[in-house]
Formats: sequence, C-alpha cells, structure tokens
Amino acid sequence: MSSSQGLWQHSQFSSEAFVGKVEVSGQPAQGPESCASHASSPRGEMERGRLPYHVDLFREDDSWKIRVSEDLLNDRGFKEHRWRSPVYIGPAAGPGRLTRKQAQRLAWTVLPVSEASGSDSQRSSMTVAEFVENIFVPEHVAHKGPAGRTHYRAILKHVLTPEEVLRVFKLDPAKSRVRLKADPDWPYLSRLPVADIRPEHVQKLLLAAQARGYSMQMVTHIRNVVSAIFSHAIKTNHFQETNPASHVRVPGISRKESHTLSIPQLKAVLGLMQYPEKEIALFALLTDLNVSEICGLQWKHVNLSPYTLPGVRETIPPHTIAVRKQWYRGEFRSVKIGRNRRVSIPRALLPVLLQLRRRDRYTKPDDFVLVSQAGTPVHEANLAARRLKAVGRESNMPWLSWQVFLRTRKKYLERPGFDLSSRLGGIVKA
Repeated sequence: MSSSQGLWQHSQFSSEAFVGKVEVSGQPAQGPESCASHASSPRGEMERGRLPYHVDLFREDDSWKIRVSEDLLNDRGFKEHRWRSPVYIGPAAGPGRLTRKQAQRLAWTVLPVSEASGSDSQRSSMTVAEFVENIFVPEHVAHKGPAGRTHYRAILKHVLTPEEVLRVFKLDPAKSRVRLKADPDWPYLSRLPVADIRPEHVQKLLLAAQARGYSMQMVTHIRNVVSAIFSHAIKTNHFQETNPASHVRVPGISRKESHTLSIPQLKAVLGLMQYPEKEIALFALLTDLNVSEICGLQWKHVNLSPYTLPGVRETIPPHTIAVRKQWYRGEFRSVKIGRNRRVSIPRALLPVLLQLRRRDRYTKPDDFVLVSQAGTPVHEANLAARRLKAVGRESNMPWLSWQVFLRTRKKYLERPGFDLSSRLGGIVKA
C-alpha cells in the first residue's frame, strides 16, 4: 500500500456493514458469554482487551459504543482528525450490562481484519520500511504531538534511509532542509523483513552510531525508536518474538552542565536583547508558560485590565492570562488538558504587555501577542538560532538557550522569600 493512498486505509470499513454486524434491534450481536471464546481467536491473542489506536470505545448514556478514527497525515505530516459515526456495541447499564473489558473484547469480534495486516506470508515478508510507512507512522507517530512527530522524523533517519523518511512523512525532497544523506556503509534496517530482525541487528546499528561519534543520548534515542517500532509490531501481530531492542543496552549517559543565570548575568543578556526575544525571556522568567505557549498566546486570552473580562466561552479574571493555545514548529493547536490553566500576570510583566497592546497593529482578539512584521507568530527556533545565540556569544555564554531561562526561574523559585519579579522590575524599566 502506498502512502499516497491514505495512511488510514487499512482501518477504514463500511459503516453500514459494520452496523449490520453489530446491532440487531438495538442489541449486540454477541453477549458477554462470547468473550471467553473470543480470547482463543487469532485477534484475541493479539491484544484481547486493548483496542487499536484508531478505535475509541466510550460510554454514551447507558450504552457502550465505538467510533473509528479516520486521522490522515496531510502533505506536511500534520494530523487531520476525523471520526466515523458512533456504533452501538452493547448495554452499559441495567440487566445484561457489559463491563468495559467485556465491551472491548466484543468490539474486537466485529472489527474487520486489517487490510494492512494481510496474510501470514505478507506479514512475514513485510520489510521494516514498509511496516513503518504503512502501519507504525499512521497508527503510532500520527497520534503524537508536534514535538513527538518531529523527534520520530529526526531519529528514523538513522533506522531507515533519509530519503525513505521523506517519503514516509510525505515531505517534498526539493523543499526539505534535510542534510543527512543515505550512507552505503550504514546498517539501515529498511530492507530487512520485520520478522527477521534480531538483537544483533539493533546492536550493529547502535555500534555504528557510537563509531560515528554520536552522543550516548543520541544512541539511546535510536534504540528507543527501534524499540517503539517493534513494540507496535508485536501489538499488530507482525512480530512474534520479544522486542529485539530490549536485549540491547546502551552505556550510561554523561550529562552536560545545566546552566542557569545569576542576576548580573540576567541584566547583561536582557540589556542586549530586543523584541521579541526579550519578551519571550521575560515570560519564561516570570511565568510558568513554556516557549510554545508564549508564542501561541493571543490577545483574546489576555486580560490586562483590573476588571473581569467577559467572553463567549469563558471569563478571564483581572490581570490574568488564560493558557489555551500553543505554537510549535509551524503548528497552532490547543494545549494539552493538563496545561489548560490561568496564570496571573506578574507586576514586572504587566507594563511590557501594556506597551505591546499600544502598538499600531496586530492588537485584535485573534492576533498574537508576539508577532513578526507579517503578523504571524514568532518562530522560537529561528529566534534562538539567529538572535539568542548571538546574545550568548557576545555575553560569553555560548550555552544560552530558552531552557536556560526556564531553569533560572525554577532556581529562584526554590529560594524562600526571593522575589524574582521585583528584582527584574528595575531591569525591565532600564
């Protein structure tokens, strides 16, 4: 199956046929007693309780239902999320009700066998590159956030050839900034059948990385990605042995020094900074927002007034930021549920935001607080490479990064009675 045919093709099926197979007069086709016999089926042996990533079992009113994801990867490798209509599985309350585990097992009996799984002969001959392209990326990587997908794209270039990775993620080679090229002496796993991979193949790959001078952290990343591939292969019944990466150990990692800034150093670097890197640094020092949340902040989520700000969906208390969105590597999306919160605006940051609000343009509710000249969100990686590193070199701090500011805030928070906001007030005004 080619990636251009849709990475979720193997999980799609006829909704009408599915409904007919599951529901008869509002009742499930099979009851709880059928779950025991199902456990001995090939599908049951694979993952008797847990459903595939693209199948969601949920409770609605007094019924168990499932829906199948039709997530697709667009031409930039980002996820487009769609769900098919929910389908009834069985009762969740009353006589004959099913537990969640029983409903999960019953759902397995009505899901059609995956086209991508194929016959035993097809599974045994499927190469690592084919498995990654048609199964691992759409079922596992596609469900990661922007940072997770970027990480897999980077590390997979050491498992597959870089050109294969571009194809897997549907990236245009002419527009790609990939510097790594295929090395004829590198022990890629691409063309090897998934079923034939053994620990010695993984060991050979890691030894090549060490011989090339890669850090132990990088070697560990490669091992972990291979482990993730084969963990998924085991779940989808494409690999019958224990995970080959689990038998390979990586030497201990030597950690680099974690730098933080003293108050004099903060004065020095902030004095050299301009908009917008200075504002990002102040946000990182004075609030718990991470850099992607800072770059994704919109005016409609910022209340600079001393009064409660009414809104269509929510109200925002005085001098408060509602953290709802993030901008990371060109993708604007909602923050995770655990990061959805309200943050009080520190007094040292308030005049900075008031000054930004007084600019001539880009102050509408949907505009970003920190914007480029074109009105787009600022790109944290570009700013770090072009501006932040230059400030670091001039200050004799070549290790300067956004993480340094985040660690500096944490260091001073751990000091009882130390108010970083008051210390930075004078620096900001200066």
